[in-house]
Order: sequence, then structure tokens, then C-alpha cells
Amino acid sequence: MAKDKKLVEAITSMETDFAQWYTDVVRKAELIEYSSVRGCVILRPNGYAIWENIQKELDRRFKETGVENVYMPMFIPESLLQKEKDHVEGFAPEVAWVTHGGLEPLQERLCVRPTSETLFCDLYSNIVQSYRDLPKLYNQWCSVVRWEKTTRPFLRSMEFLWQEGHTCHATAEEAEERTVQMLDVYADFCEQILAIPMIKGRKTDKEKFAGAHSTYTIEALMHDGKALQSGTSHNFGDGFAQAFGIQYTDKQNKLQYAHQTSWGMSTRIIGAVIMVHGDESGLVLPPRIAPVQVMIIPIAQHKEGVLDKAFELKDRLSGFRVKVDDSDKSPGWKFSEQEMRGIPVRIEIGPKDIEANQAVIVRRDTREKTVVSLDELETKLAEILDTMQSEMLERARTHRDTHTCEAKTYEEFKTAIKEKPGFVKAMWCGDRECEEKIKEDTTATSRCMPFEQEQIADTCICCGKPAKTMVYWGKAY
Repeated sequence: MAKDKKLVEAITSMETDFAQWYTDVVRKAELIEYSSVRGCVILRPNGYAIWENIQKELDRRFKETGVENVYMPMFIPESLLQKEKDHVEGFAPEVAWVTHGGLEPLQERLCVRPTSETLFCDLYSNIVQSYRDLPKLYNQWCSVVRWEKTTRPFLRSMEFLWQEGHTCHATAEEAEERTVQMLDVYADFCEQILAIPMIKGRKTDKEKFAGAHSTYTIEALMHDGKALQSGTSHNFGDGFAQAFGIQYTDKQNKLQYAHQTSWGMSTRIIGAVIMVHGDESGLVLPPRIAPVQVMIIPIAQHKEGVLDKAFELKDRLSGFRVKVDDSDKSPGWKFSEQEMRGIPVRIEIGPKDIEANQAVIVRRDTREKTVVSLDELETKLAEILDTMQSEMLERARTHRDTHTCEAKTYEEFKTAIKEKPGFVKAMWCGDRECEEKIKEDTTATSRCMPFEQEQIADTCICCGKPAKTMVYWGKAY
């Protein structure tokens, strides 16, 4: 059994060094491999399969709201990027430029898309003329490039996968409704599918997207008490429309500027799944997102009939995502691999189980073992997976709530940020100077102004002036 433990022993304890634990897990669970390009990773089958499931589920939800998929070029001419001043300034430090085509210098530099607002604006300026052309509800699945100085798998890389939705509307009210609607889609997806509870709210002007009128966000709390911005939805108002000349004639035949939104979620959300649910043995995947939900592990598989029974069960369980581990490794090693990869449950079946017409189902998250009659296997397995999904969500919610505190004075706030990893709820006057001072003093940033407001105190946590809003603060990835 000593050999069986080596896989787990190769992981740094999350309590000793959480960052190293994270790196160990993404490597040992074979989610990624580092590439020869700095800051870029290779998504291996285990990692890409999670993204495929995320993409499939989100894409279905998007389309239920009327969204259609398109694909835009990966290159943006410099002149096009320059059209919206605030936008280009916000992304300038992260832009990668193409200066040559083959051996010849380009007449105009091309930016490798860090995001595609300008491309969509250019499109809308050409295809929107009348109110009858609206709304345009588009989304694309693609990769983007941002020249990051410090990178970490899934959380921050120079190239990453995402979806970016871009919609165009006749009125400000329609744009605002769509902005909030898509944020709700993200939050519901994260809770129902990823078992991660979210705080929904609005970003401060300092933290909002470059060029946006307003930015809404969902914020999650990781195991180590740091926040992770997990998805954003932006209302652009008519700012981009004015810069790009996106106008339409309304029902009164008057010329109006369109109103736009943008919203996105990336492979960063896989990092959230790892850091919210993972444990000392590796990855723990919620059943609804797991590429493999069930691993059947035959015990004493060299004995007659055992492997046949294992594959018979696989065929029976066609309503689940199931694999059989028929490798020549020891059962203990197979258990460790199944746990490292976060596969929600394993089914153990051996000669004695076959004789007794039973199997053993073991949950990945709690290690709870349930002996089940083979006659009831499908029903019991569905019940166990549903229970695991809901209990993982509740544990994550409990962790978030027990790592969220209130502060009424600046001293309480600074102590909480320093000694109590998690969210700190505190009042704010709305002035950027206070927001910047808080970051300078504590390294904490405003995460969001939640939709569900509370009146914790009457004055700003920092300056003592009358407070305007309650804010979630915290250290973040």
C-alpha cells in the first residue's frame, strides 16, 4: 500500500502552501502541461473535457435567451482599436502586436485580440440601419491573448479560452435588462452546475471594464479566502456606438445611437472549481460538470468473470458518463488516480460482490461507501450523484458565509483583512480616493457592490463621511 500513496504524497498540503498545492493538482490530475511558450499552457484531455462540458451547458443557456454564435477575426487593425479611447487605454499594456507578414513589414500594425468589442462594433456599424435590425444577440467561442507578466494555469495566462457575448439594442432599458440577464445566467450556471455560490453585484468605476458605462460581476470565494472574479457583464450604453457610428432609424424615422452590452466567462472558472472543491488528495469535481462521473474499478480482475461484469455494468449505466479502469495497476493505485482526477464516484466490483449481486459505491468528496444491490444500481447511483452535487454546493456556501465578516471601523477592517481570509463587508462613501487608500493600506480591493444591500453603518469605513453603499472587499486572484 505504500506505493499506492505516492500519487497523493506528491501533492503539497493545501494548508502548507496553497499556491503550490494548486500547481501540483493541475499537473498531477493531468489537466494541463506547460508549453514552450512562456505563460501559455496545453490543455490536456482531462482539462479540455471540463471546458467542453462548461461550453456545452453555457451555450445551451445562451441560446435559450435568443443568442446566436458567430466567429470574428483574431486580428484587429490598430486604427480600429484606437476608435474608443478609454477602451484602448485600458488594454494597451496587455496587447500583443503583429508587425510583419512573412518578411515584409505591415503598413498598419495588427493587434492579436485581447477582446473583440471593436470588431463587433465595426460589424454592427455595417449591418444595423433600422430598428427592424435590432436587437443583435451574438456570442463567440474563441481564444484571446493578453501579455501578462505573471501567469498561473487557468487563473491567468497569456492565451486563454472564453466566450464573449456582444449584443446591440435599440434602447438603454433593453441593454440594461440584457446585461443583468446574462449575469443571472452565469450565477445560476455556477451554482447549479459547478456547485459554487456567487455574490452578484456591480463593480466600482475604478474596477469596471474599460469603456463600459457599468460592469456587473459574480464573485466567488476560494478555499484560501481569496476572491475570484468568475464572470462579468458590461453595459456599454451608447459610448461605443458613438465612437463607431452605430446608428439606426427608429419608428419615427429619427436617427438614434444603439446601446450595447458585452459579457464573458473564461477557462479561469476551471481554476475556481479546483480551488473551491479540491482537497488534500487532489481534484473534486461536481458530478454535473465532471467529464467522467463514474469510474468502475474491478477488484481481482484476473479472476474469471470480473472484467466481463465490470463492462456489463458500464453498458447498463449508459445514462451516466462512465469508464472502466481495466489497467494492470493495483486497486489502491487506481483509487488514488480516481481521487486525484476528482471523478465523483467509483464503483468497486469483485468476485464476492458478484456472488452477492452487489457493488460498492464510494463518493469522492466524503469517501462514504454504500453497498448497493445490482438490481438497484442505476437508481442508487443517481441518488448519490444528486446528493453529492447539492452537498458540495452547501459546503461551499457554508465556507463562504463563515469566511465573510463585517467591519464598522477602519481598524476592524484592517484587522479582518490581515487575520481573517475571506470577504469583508463594509460601507463606502463612493470616492475613488478611499478605494485606492484601502488598497494601498491592506492590498484588498473592492469586489462588488452587491445587489442585496445592507446598512452596516452610516459612515464610510475609510474616511468617515456619509456612506453611500455597502461593498464586499477582499484580496483576490
